[in-house]
This record gives sequence, structure tokens and C-alpha cells, in this order.
Amino acid sequence: MKSSAAATLAASASLASANGGNKSELLLVGTQTTGTSKGIYSYSFDEATGELKQTGLAAELETPSFMALAPGGQRLFAVSEVDHFDGKEGGGVTGFTLDRHNGHLTKINGVSTVRTGPCHVAVDHTGHCVFVANYTGSSAGSFHVSDDGHLSEAVSFFDYVGHGPNAERQEKAHAHRVTVSPDNRFLLINDLGLDEIHIYKLDAKTAKLTPNEPAAWKSAPGAGPRALRFHPNNKWVYCVTELTSTVVVLHWNAEAGTLEAIQTVELLPAGYTGPTRACDIVINRKGDFAYVANRDNDFMASFTVSPTDGKLTMIERTSCGGKTPRHIALSPNERWLLVANQDSNNISVFARDAKTGKLANSGKSFELAAPQCLVFA
Repeated sequence: MKSSAAATLAASASLASANGGNKSELLLVGTQTTGTSKGIYSYSFDEATGELKQTGLAAELETPSFMALAPGGQRLFAVSEVDHFDGKEGGGVTGFTLDRHNGHLTKINGVSTVRTGPCHVAVDHTGHCVFVANYTGSSAGSFHVSDDGHLSEAVSFFDYVGHGPNAERQEKAHAHRVTVSPDNRFLLINDLGLDEIHIYKLDAKTAKLTPNEPAAWKSAPGAGPRALRFHPNNKWVYCVTELTSTVVVLHWNAEAGTLEAIQTVELLPAGYTGPTRACDIVINRKGDFAYVANRDNDFMASFTVSPTDGKLTMIERTSCGGKTPRHIALSPNERWLLVANQDSNNISVFARDAKTGKLANSGKSFELAAPQCLVFA
């Protein structure tokens, strides 16, 4: 058994080495702190071998379930997905300065996200606007960042009211992701509960948001839009629907700030009827391959991306290396795909073939309690 595992790891390392890459990168990992984890951890990632080495606790913070690096890489913002922050009801978002030499984070300040359960954070392209989605708090807000990195109280704030057809998961609105458009003119907010992507115009000087016209794109009823990713060409957008486990390929009209669906791709194998929750998507820099994580039956789906219209064609499904993938990331040299598996308490690392887009069937596993978010800095 050990020799077989060793052979698999050696093959994975050989694949990555053949594709190039031999330097160490800084990886920051956010965790759920209801168990033994205490916050954000720093790792050294060897791009030649795919080895992860924990270098320390970068910052102690309650349940930093998502993080976003500001342009320039000197500041990091993290949400605390909690119901009380600094003694007040609601979650929190905290800004840090990052020491890239040792991976240590120094707190600048933290503010309330107004409502509970913030699950996602994003920074605009100027580094002066931060956005947060409150999952349990059915809301989203924007925050201004001063020149010295301090977060303001909420500049714009939106409560969402209503429900979807899935009585168990869509009993109310659930804002799940905040995504800045490539030209920094719009903010898109995935709402799993309302089957919508809310669209706002952004004033980057003030962080103020105003509803676009039209103000939202509607998914299929009960789909539950969760994750969103722009293609590198800025023309196509990929929406992962959690409740129906699909990827919706959309055309982005950058002038009008509107979305139009052009393809819906099923993630699940034919005949599968068990529980399922699609999770996250990444696209490589060339834009020719995409990878999607799916929970409950716990797999990775690899796709080719058409260069003419952005449509997806599935390559294969492979293991996610654990239980309940929460977030995925490509390494800086794109020779490896990393998966944060929340319920198996591990980070899995899979070698990736840059020519075929295929992932290794087995990967390396590194123990960490309830990993939530992976950010290469």
C-alpha cells in the first residue's frame, strides 16, 4: 500500500517537473475555527514537487472563511463568518498588511459587515474598495479603504428579501459571492437564495454602489448561483449553481453590464440522484481549461474551453482528494491544482498536465483542520 502511494506521488511530481517550475510560493489558508484551527495559516509551496510546508499561524482570527489579496500583494482582507464580531451582532471583515518574507499578517482594522455570516470578500482593482456577501444575513455591502489601509464602515448596503422554490435551501436570500468586473465598473453578487446575480454600478473613488439597469440576471428556478469567474478575455462569465450542480456559461456585455446565458453544462454523472452541491471554479490564464469542484459526491470536473464562444466540454471527473471541497486554486505556475477539503481536514494537491488539461487521479494530502480558502500571495 505504501509503495503504491509513493509511486503515485512520484508520478505526480514527475508530471509537474516535466511542465517546469521549481520555486517556492507563499500560500495563505483561511480556516473554520470551531475546531482546532485558529485562523489564517501560512505555507511554503514547492512548485517543483507540489509539497506544502506550514510555516506558521499568519494571523489569529475567528473563522476567516474567505480572503482576498489587494493589488500589489501588500494587503489582505478576510471575512469572519460569524454571528457576532467585536461584541456586536453581525460578521466582520478585517484588513491586514502582509509580510511576504515570513507570511505574517499584521492587523490594520476590522469593521462589522452589518449582518451575519459573511462568506465572501473581494477587492476592486484600485485596492480602495472592498465588498462582502453575507450568506445568513441575506445582504451585501461595500467598504472604502483609505490610503493607509483602514476599512471604513459600510458605504453601500443592500438587504435582499424573498425566497426561491427550494424550501430547505432557499427559504430566504443568501448572498454568496461578490465579483468585480474586469474594467472595475460593475459589481456582481451571486444570490443562492433568490436565483439571481445582482448587478451594480461601482464608483471606485467612493466604493458607492448603485443598481444597474437591469439590476439582475435570473438563473433557472432552484439553481442557486454560488460561484462566479470571468474568463481571461473578459467576454465570458462562468456561474456555478450549487443546488443543481451545473455551470452556466454567460456572455458579458461590458458596456451595459448585462449577462446572457449561452450554455448550461451538467456536472453530475448520468443517473446520479444523491445529494450534491457544486462549489467553485477556476480557469487557467490562457483560458483554455476550466476546473469545477462538486461536493457530497466529492469530485473535480475538468473542461476544455472553446476559443470561439467560451462553451465547455467535459474532459473527465476525478477525485477531489477528500470530503467536501470548499475552495480550489491553481498554483502560480499552473502545474498544480489545490483543493481545500473542509470535512476531511486536508488540502489536496493534484498535478496538472498543461497540454491536455488533465489532473492526476491521485494527489498529495496535507492535514489542516477545516480549510476554507486558498490564496497565493
